[in-house]
Amino acid sequence: MDLRQLRYFHEIVRLGSFTRAAEVLQIAQPAVSVAIRKLEAELELQLFQRHDRKVSLTAEGERLWVHAQRILQAVDDARLEMQELKGLSKGAVRVGITGMMGSYYFPPILMAFRHRYPHLSLQVIEGGTWQLQQMLEHAELDLAVIVREFLPTELEARVILREEMRVVVACEHPLAQQTTVSIKDFFKEELVLFRNGYFHRKLVDRLAAEAGVQPVIGFETNLIPLIKSIIKQGFGISTLLAMAVADDPDLVDLPFTEPVYLDLCIAWRRNGYLSKANQAFVDFLLENT
Repeated sequence: MDLRQLRYFHEIVRLGSFTRAAEVLQIAQPAVSVAIRKLEAELELQLFQRHDRKVSLTAEGERLWVHAQRILQAVDDARLEMQELKGLSKGAVRVGITGMMGSYYFPPILMAFRHRYPHLSLQVIEGGTWQLQQMLEHAELDLAVIVREFLPTELEARVILREEMRVVVACEHPLAQQTTVSIKDFFKEELVLFRNGYFHRKLVDRLAAEAGVQPVIGFETNLIPLIKSIIKQGFGISTLLAMAVADDPDLVDLPFTEPVYLDLCIAWRRNGYLSKANQAFVDFLLENT
């Protein structure tokens, strides 16, 4: 077993196809097939179930997949650390941010970071909490902003912000006359929510489960301007971070009767190597929050 075979194996599993793996690896598809056949022969195990043009892992392949991810990530971490020990003058930060945070919290921080470290490049990926968490665990991201409530043990994190979730309604909505909104009253209304996979939706689902109710969802969208527009036109209400509704005269935001807060964290793989560039980004966030 060698690293080349493991990389081929990894890409086939990740992409679900020998052909697509060959394209990404920029080698001929037969070469990929031969390498996997040799690996299976060496191990005396079948790693893939082949059916039509699709492939899936056997039980034995599932076990190798766990080890392959760890081995390849360790090799990549070692290579990066060795580069930095040689005095790498440039670096890159790959950070995943949710849409709400990316729209209202991170723009000035990202610009300030670039001003302090102009030699470092920033790659910002927007996604839902679950998607970013998966990308982080699979080393497709170096860092990601997630909610501490949903932090898995595989990740390490530091809290960068505590923010209140507010009930958001149109100015003419009956709830706008109240000072707070109970969970019970919130779920009596038709809701405008993010799709599954975002911390906003996870929170609402948790509140609904605790209240023993089924939310009435009128709209699902991850576009914050669209959520606001729907609310303003009276077609539903929602709950958003306080930062997302500050200074909007056409919306009223109210606290829940029992205030709901979220601790937002910057997270990375617990056993992964945090490069100097990424460590600088983490330190900068903690310094400026």
